[in-house]
Amino acid sequence: MRNGFPPQTNVVRVDGQRAALLSVIKTGDASTLNIVKGILAKSDSLKSQLPPQFKITPLADQSIFVRNSIDGVVHEGIIAACLTAIMILIFLGSWRSTLIITISIPLSILASIACLSALGETINIMTLGGLALAVGILVDDATVEIENVHRNMAQHKPIVRAILDGASEIATPAFVSTICICIVFVPVGFISGSAKSLFVPLALAVVFAMLTSYFLSRTLVPTMMRFLMRSEHHGSGPPTSLAGRFFASFERGFDSLRMFYGGWLAWALEHRKTVIVGFLAFVAGSVSLFPLLGRDFFPSVDAGLIKLHVRGVPATRIEETERKFVQLEDAIRTVIPPSQIDTMLDNLGIPYSGLNLSLSEGAQISSADGEILISLKEGHGPTPQFVHALRTKLRHDFPDQTFFFLAPDISTQVLNFGLPAPIDVQIVGGFGNDEQTYGVAMQIADRVRRVPGAADVHLAQVPKGPQIRIDVNRTMAGQVGLTERDVASDLLVSLASSAIVAPSFWLDKRGIQYLVAVQTPQHELDSIGALDTTPISTGPGRPQLLSNIASVSRTEGPVNITHFNVARTFDVQANVDGTDLGSVSAAVTKIVDELKPTLPRGTTVRIKGQVDSMESSFRGLGYGLIFAVVLVYFLMVVNFQSWLDPLVILMALPGAIAGIAWMLFLSHTTVSVPALMGSIMCVGVATANSILVVTFANDLRKAGRDVNEASLAAGMTRLRPVIMTALAMVIGMLPMSLGLGEGGEQNAPLGRAVIGGLLMATVTTLFFVPVMYRILRQAPLAPPDAAFEDV
Repeated sequence: MRNGFPPQTNVVRVDGQRAALLSVIKTGDASTLNIVKGILAKSDSLKSQLPPQFKITPLADQSIFVRNSIDGVVHEGIIAACLTAIMILIFLGSWRSTLIITISIPLSILASIACLSALGETINIMTLGGLALAVGILVDDATVEIENVHRNMAQHKPIVRAILDGASEIATPAFVSTICICIVFVPVGFISGSAKSLFVPLALAVVFAMLTSYFLSRTLVPTMMRFLMRSEHHGSGPPTSLAGRFFASFERGFDSLRMFYGGWLAWALEHRKTVIVGFLAFVAGSVSLFPLLGRDFFPSVDAGLIKLHVRGVPATRIEETERKFVQLEDAIRTVIPPSQIDTMLDNLGIPYSGLNLSLSEGAQISSADGEILISLKEGHGPTPQFVHALRTKLRHDFPDQTFFFLAPDISTQVLNFGLPAPIDVQIVGGFGNDEQTYGVAMQIADRVRRVPGAADVHLAQVPKGPQIRIDVNRTMAGQVGLTERDVASDLLVSLASSAIVAPSFWLDKRGIQYLVAVQTPQHELDSIGALDTTPISTGPGRPQLLSNIASVSRTEGPVNITHFNVARTFDVQANVDGTDLGSVSAAVTKIVDELKPTLPRGTTVRIKGQVDSMESSFRGLGYGLIFAVVLVYFLMVVNFQSWLDPLVILMALPGAIAGIAWMLFLSHTTVSVPALMGSIMCVGVATANSILVVTFANDLRKAGRDVNEASLAAGMTRLRPVIMTALAMVIGMLPMSLGLGEGGEQNAPLGRAVIGGLLMATVTTLFFVPVMYRILRQAPLAPPDAAFEDV
């Protein structure tokens, strides 16, 4: 008996030196930052109790990525708020008005955070992304109201009368606009899987902030205008200060722009057929760009981490695997400059704890497997370029090894649902048809490897590895009082220790428990002959050698076996390199569909992973978007008591779709769940701007203007608030669209979709919507019912 360790099945190396690895995984409702903070505090207290030569170092700290991502979103929101305030100041020429509008931003955000906290949500990338997304919209209600009050004050009305008239004129359209923006987030409920968990908090953050902003525009904003704007618009002479001259010059320029726009709008109203045909042709051409964009579930994130799985020849001992990894590290340093590598962590073999296995991707299946986690320093080169170069070099220099890259960051790991790759083709065969099922899997793998953009194509299972077969002679065993179960149990104790069959523990005085196990030393089982001399206990009788009652032979068998609903499976897994997930998954789906008629009886093939979730999320968002447009339409029907006015308002949406297509195409951005979320947001804002134009045109017609004059005047009068609200949203989304900072790539498509759609939707609102109003509203307004007049 000795005080030692079980046979080693796992080796950890850090920067070329042996180490011990402790992986800490948080529960779902815990904060990553708090957990890491507590672990670092504990490790600092432990260092004082260890010898000086021992080091405790955090090797892969996901909190750094989380913290940097949150800081990036916060900085984006602050930059957006500052740029929005500058834009409002330039357009209104009043620091008092700018102060009133910008005060609604932090108040609305704080109210939204309070509501999210009450619902149990946390401050994370998605909730902060929703608040950053809302920054540009939060100023809309206050901006429209203050601009309308300015217009009434320009008519020499007293301040209180101007505030009351301005607020009452836009009360209904502002309310309908706010509700329309909130309603368009209904499609988030149609998303399934992890994407729903990610985007429901984002949608809630926007909705709570929008409702608070509308409430403030009805209460706080008029009150502040009453006290801060009393001294405005009293000067009669030309401005003398530099700021005054700048604002006066801007006003003259904007008046010129309004007259220029009025001339082109008058031309469009006269040439309605030309405008409609040209606009529809442009929209049709723009929509044809969508098949060229490609599709991704979520954009890839450059977190500065690379996770490489290496699978050697089956049954390679852990010592040989470690020697091979030394060579692999040298090869990696020829691709990635050592000055850009922060840490290189090797995790070889099977971890001793079953808990580590259950929470991993399941790629570690034997002593021939290992993973290399590379953490890059700040200012590193593009990670995808390093990954692409490593694929080429390692396969060329080490042809006997299998290489595939795993998801290193939190976001991609969640989206892969625990699978090692985004595309997983699962083949389930009939009982007893394992060889045929394996042949189908290899056939699919060979064809998938030829798909452009498919990378790291491999079979998750290793069906053939060297094994030793022991055939018990039942007659001989029975003569000495043994059964096959007795032989198997004794061999299991000898080869894998009694801890597997009957674990026993010893508790010392300090309360620490030690596992007590019986096992034959591995160095004594160095041949089949040594295995033949293994004693088999017969109870009270004399022990028998294994060779007396069984024969030992070499054979082949599976290294790992996986099941799905009890049935044995084979999985062909693939990554994507240099293209979008949608195009590769479409090619894989085509391959599977072509092979289905030739599959053996009872064999089924299913595509799992990100692809499955992407298709269901896209389908849900598509149906949800249609449902949201219908909801918005019926809401406006109830408000306007008309079927035509809401239809005119929705004419801005084709322009928004065209703008989204062009922005994604020019910025080389694929269609993804964030991009679709941006499209949904764009629908709401574009509808809100159209409501302002149509509502004002209806008011003019009620005042006796004909439809042509009302269309022209509505466009020219609402030019400033439409441009201001659109620019506020575009400027608010600009920092997000650039994808700066850690994790910025994830929300960049959202910002780009909003900017592209809103720019084109604004042009559509200012030209196409008045033209359609001119066509569809030619009949005079019906006089109000006498009964309602009496009421």
